[in-house]
Amino acid sequence: MLTKRKSASAKSARLSAALSGATGGTIDRRSFLRNSGLAAGGIALASASTLGHVKPAAAATDQAKKAVKRVSSVCTHCSVGCGVIGEVENGVWTRQDPDFDSPFNLGSHCAKGASVREHAHSERRLKYPMKLEGGKWTRISWDQAIDEVGDKILDIRKTSGPDSVYWLGSAKFNNEQSYLFRKFYAMWGSNNGDHQARICHSTTVAGVANTWGYGAMTNSFNDIHNSRAIFLIGSNPAEAHPVSLQHILKAKEQNNAVLIVCDPRFTRTAAHADEFMRFRPGTDVALIWGILWHVFDNEWEDKEFIRQRVWGLDQVKAEISKWTPDEVERVTGVPGTQVKRVARLMASNRPGTFVWCMGGTQHHTGNNNTRAYCTMQLVLGNMGTQGGGANIFRGHDNVQGATDMCILSHSLPGYYGLSTGAWKHWARVWDVDYDWLKGRFASQKLMESKGIPVSRWIDGVLEKKENIDQPDNVRAMVLWGHAVNSQTRLPEMKTAMEKLDLMVVIDPVPTFASVIPDRQDGVYVLPACTQFETYGSVTASNRSIQWRDKVVDPVFESQPDHTTMYRFAKKFGIEKEMFKNIKVNGDEPLIEDITREFNRGMWTIGYTGQSPERLKKHALNKITFDRTTLQARGGPCDGEYYGLPWPCWGTAEMGHPGTPVLYDTSKSVAEGGLTFRARFGVEHNGENLLAEGSYSAGSEIKDGYPEFSMAMLKKLGWDKDLTAEERAAIEKVAGDKTNWKTDLSGGIQRVAIKHGCAPFGNAKARTVVWTFPDPVPVHREPLYTPRRDLVKDYPTYKDTRAYRLPTLYESIQKNDYAKDFPTILTTGRLVEYEGGGEESRSNKWLAELQQEMYCEINPVDANNAGIRDKADMWVVSPEGGKALVKAMVTERVAQGVVFMPFHFGGHWQGKDLRAKYPEGADPYVLGEAANMVGTYGYDSVTQMQETKATLCRVEAA
Repeated sequence: MLTKRKSASAKSARLSAALSGATGGTIDRRSFLRNSGLAAGGIALASASTLGHVKPAAAATDQAKKAVKRVSSVCTHCSVGCGVIGEVENGVWTRQDPDFDSPFNLGSHCAKGASVREHAHSERRLKYPMKLEGGKWTRISWDQAIDEVGDKILDIRKTSGPDSVYWLGSAKFNNEQSYLFRKFYAMWGSNNGDHQARICHSTTVAGVANTWGYGAMTNSFNDIHNSRAIFLIGSNPAEAHPVSLQHILKAKEQNNAVLIVCDPRFTRTAAHADEFMRFRPGTDVALIWGILWHVFDNEWEDKEFIRQRVWGLDQVKAEISKWTPDEVERVTGVPGTQVKRVARLMASNRPGTFVWCMGGTQHHTGNNNTRAYCTMQLVLGNMGTQGGGANIFRGHDNVQGATDMCILSHSLPGYYGLSTGAWKHWARVWDVDYDWLKGRFASQKLMESKGIPVSRWIDGVLEKKENIDQPDNVRAMVLWGHAVNSQTRLPEMKTAMEKLDLMVVIDPVPTFASVIPDRQDGVYVLPACTQFETYGSVTASNRSIQWRDKVVDPVFESQPDHTTMYRFAKKFGIEKEMFKNIKVNGDEPLIEDITREFNRGMWTIGYTGQSPERLKKHALNKITFDRTTLQARGGPCDGEYYGLPWPCWGTAEMGHPGTPVLYDTSKSVAEGGLTFRARFGVEHNGENLLAEGSYSAGSEIKDGYPEFSMAMLKKLGWDKDLTAEERAAIEKVAGDKTNWKTDLSGGIQRVAIKHGCAPFGNAKARTVVWTFPDPVPVHREPLYTPRRDLVKDYPTYKDTRAYRLPTLYESIQKNDYAKDFPTILTTGRLVEYEGGGEESRSNKWLAELQQEMYCEINPVDANNAGIRDKADMWVVSPEGGKALVKAMVTERVAQGVVFMPFHFGGHWQGKDLRAKYPEGADPYVLGEAANMVGTYGYDSVTQMQETKATLCRVEAA
């Protein structure tokens, strides 16, 4: 909680003391902000700010001018993709500017972006490898670390199999490191690997991909300029993605666009809304169906769009018909009159865009929520058009790219899955023998089965061996760029960490993981570089891929993640296969070679046309791209879209411009247009799944069609357009059975596009997913619900198994926890910090802005519990955890609901753990983790954790 102060002296003794070591003495707030460049409006919404780029005018000598190098990079926080310019003098990063040429941030930064220079040279970083020995942190060398960790891991492999080592990756990797990491644990012989997307947007990917083909943001931040209505649910961009708000506000200013914000909490974003709908956490489907009830009741739907491009809506309408205004109000708490008013606004202001974030995804019914969101856009005809779409704002700088590269337990890069065919495809790309690859796994069954997701790694350690679908429990955790306090069930996590044989933390900072367990040994912390000390590509939320240059060389004894991967691969004896087509300089693999390798393999989503050379050209010519369309107007990139947003079809030589708006049939495929993907066959139960009378501009097939294969080219007579080299490559794979995803030459894609067709076919979007537990999205009460009267009408699922583990639903919800834990707990983000917060709380400029972990509580609830504003309070979980935090008494939250930010760690149920951090590497700001009181609950399809709707009890401390 930020406490306003009139005095220039900081009241926080903790922060002053922490800073004194770095500055040589105490520091007052005014000096602090002046020195950081954050003095003016540092904590205000920074979407229009240009912080950190002003310096005194001074005449520079020719020698000084030569010494200063300006380097282009990308902010390492949320996934807007803001450009950062670093000034480097004699190898030292001395200053930063926001990139005025970037079409994403247009010369603006938020507080986090304005302070990224501190991440690169912070004194709070890990400076050298360390291990816990006799309860004390001991400095070791990198060689010793690789040997000791490697030997322990190999021993676990020998005695328990490869699946007993868990490889937890990172949304902080660049694309090349992400791809290499997935390849690394594939060649290790396990699918037990994952990253942050599992616990932030996995339900988005599953829900969206199973509706219209791809599981990503369909339009862009900039395209919101074209919107006439903007619908946000479970999204607070003013704090979570601050610079994105300038694009939203531009639509309000130039189009008079209506802004509708649906949230249990009155957020900084809600302050800009034309309509704020406060609804009960966990009732998203009920709210969306309630809106569509009015749309259908008044015949406001887009009938022609539905006829041509939507399948299964009659089944969904039967469910929607149950959600009368009275029932919607009973379940969600939103008045029926407001629901109708919002429905009218959306129907009257098209095109409208739909924005959602983790408020909508982190539920045990998260896939139901995201599919309901998609259905609303389809009903209104808002898909495949500028100003419309599903704009899914993502939370880490490369969480989109890391997901596309599939640091996931259930797929290989490009969402190929884990089938035999998928493994054989990547064996061809990697130029390794498929049987050798298969031999790395404990069995072919495990090779082709989903690994344990990061949300459930605790159960991989603690569950009885006979209940896990693998030979043995997880015995070693490698936590590579991951904040464990962003996960639920922290008390159980502590138990799991203490049971592990080995725990390795690889990160620029030691993270909360290093201090949670009460251990004497078996923990290693290894210093990774930040992304400013390496280079490569990074994918923004809108699918644009940007090239980062290296600002400075690695500081202290840190090393790039891809170097560490190579050194471990060498230790495990797999480096020759892993780097067969990737040049290695010393111990550092060449980034450009890694880019070219995933270009050779990722045909499914079009990561094939973005060569390093094309991406670097875009980085050098940002100024030539239009600020709304993102299309270059003249210059070396003329006609291309900024960052070549995927799919960028075919090879780089084909020159596809990228796809700015998914599923937009008004453009030809060659010009960035697209249809809905024919991913689900051509018919289901005798009903046609292909588009009817809808096709991309210039298509020679004037109707729906299936995905392209060699057999289809021959049937159409288009195979004559293939070159001899392309034909030979196709024959080498599977002849006529080779399709657009497995043809390594790109010939099938090239020929399809030459004839105006999308390589992946032309289908209807489906609103019914017959393979999911709920084919039609339905409302189900949260596992921990205060509304026991609704459980009978809207129960959860039966207990089941998922991702190798038993998964509980009914056995939790049947208990009435609300008697002792009557308050709903929800969590979210702050503008000052990001993710688990360890890195941003180690940044002295950000630490000053937000010094206390807190809980927002309604005045009525505070009064009833005897809790006073700014006083200490306890938040207690039905699963046994508790957190001691400051109270913020506010009407931002409704009565019966409390809110906590999830960026804090370093305290444990009232105890300060600062002394347990490696010396000098403790964050400036510590606090209780919100997930100390997070509870069990996982999505029925993806195992996304349920953090936005659980129960707690509040007490005065």
